[in-house]
Amino acid sequence: MATTPPPFSKFEWMIAWRYIRAKRAEGGVSVMTWISLIGVTLAVFALIATLAVRSGFRAEFVDTILGSNAHVAVYRQSEVVEGSGRYTQLISGYEKLAADLRQIEGVTRAAPLVRGQVMGNFGNENAAVDVYGIAYDDLLTIPRIANPQDSSGNIADFEQGIAIGSALAKDLRVKVGDRIKIISPNGARTAIGTTPRVNVYDVVYIFTAGRFDIDKVRAYLPISEAQLFFNRDGVATEIEVMVEDPEEIETYLPEVMAAAGEGGYVWTWRDSAGAFLRALEVEDNVMFIILSILVLIASMNIISGLIMLVKNKGRDIGILRTMGLSEGSILRIFFICGAGIGTLGTLFGVILGCLFALYIDQIFSFVNSIGEGGVWDPSIRGIYRLPAELRLEDVISAVSLSLGLSWIITIFPARRAARMNPVEALRYE
Repeated sequence: MATTPPPFSKFEWMIAWRYIRAKRAEGGVSVMTWISLIGVTLAVFALIATLAVRSGFRAEFVDTILGSNAHVAVYRQSEVVEGSGRYTQLISGYEKLAADLRQIEGVTRAAPLVRGQVMGNFGNENAAVDVYGIAYDDLLTIPRIANPQDSSGNIADFEQGIAIGSALAKDLRVKVGDRIKIISPNGARTAIGTTPRVNVYDVVYIFTAGRFDIDKVRAYLPISEAQLFFNRDGVATEIEVMVEDPEEIETYLPEVMAAAGEGGYVWTWRDSAGAFLRALEVEDNVMFIILSILVLIASMNIISGLIMLVKNKGRDIGILRTMGLSEGSILRIFFICGAGIGTLGTLFGVILGCLFALYIDQIFSFVNSIGEGGVWDPSIRGIYRLPAELRLEDVISAVSLSLGLSWIITIFPARRAARMNPVEALRYE
């Protein structure tokens, strides 16, 4: 008694492989096979490369925010100064408030700051400067400043001068050892009006934090010097707080608000960068949809190739059916043809996409050298390089999408071949 062969038997794979590699003269569609294979490969490559760059850009952007800015800043609401009638937001007793904030579980640092906007001058060059007055020990706890991408000078000399960003140093054309002038319009009041406050500081440290907008305006002074310059003796303008898990910053806010007390309010890093991050998320979703359509279009080539293959192999299908092959065997043979192309294309696309993500710095350097350094402008992009972060979940998403589409659409022409009437297929032979 004859036994039915199991699904995906060896002979089904053998026939499918013969059809895939058959030349057009033999009734095959090898050109369409190559077109389908290359299309799926490039689509999967583009999807993985885009997902890696998307993840890397967000990670780099967030890291530069969290590595050089407060995770949450504590301020004081405006209140009337007794006896003067003036309003102030300055924090008195800032050392006790900083100590209370450090006691909160998960808070890694709480640093009092004295901030002010001034104009920097060196020779004939002028630039806007955002001055941060901070203690030396607290400065060492800011990752992107104490351990920047690039630096010159010695941060240990901080208390003898001023530390500035590399883009600001470039605008002012200064280097370590030069003396820059800091000018504030809010100076001393005299009988003839307010005179600007001016002081000169030695540049002791130049840093590259990784964010152009920070490197272009940021400068650090010892907090005692900043208090003297801005006439903030004994007070601070804010408390800069950093936590262990900034992605869960909302969980820390109740205790931070309680420590800040009545009249205090907070501003988190999500408040300042949230709109941009939400825009990134929307852009990511749109890009994924667009590239998914690209994968679908590439997979449609498989249908075209299989339909042509079924048409060319009508005689073979009729002969195989008269020899006893079932509809299921015919369906599986042509399914193997289409799914095999999709699987190989996906595999090659994953390899290319992973290589692109792993060697993006070298590739970008080569492209940038061809473009004479003008391909990536940090003043527009915000960061200094095109990052890529290869994540397993992104690769799995790309592979699942490609295999799912290529396997599903293969079923339709395969079913057409399986339902072909062998009598009709051999009528004119």
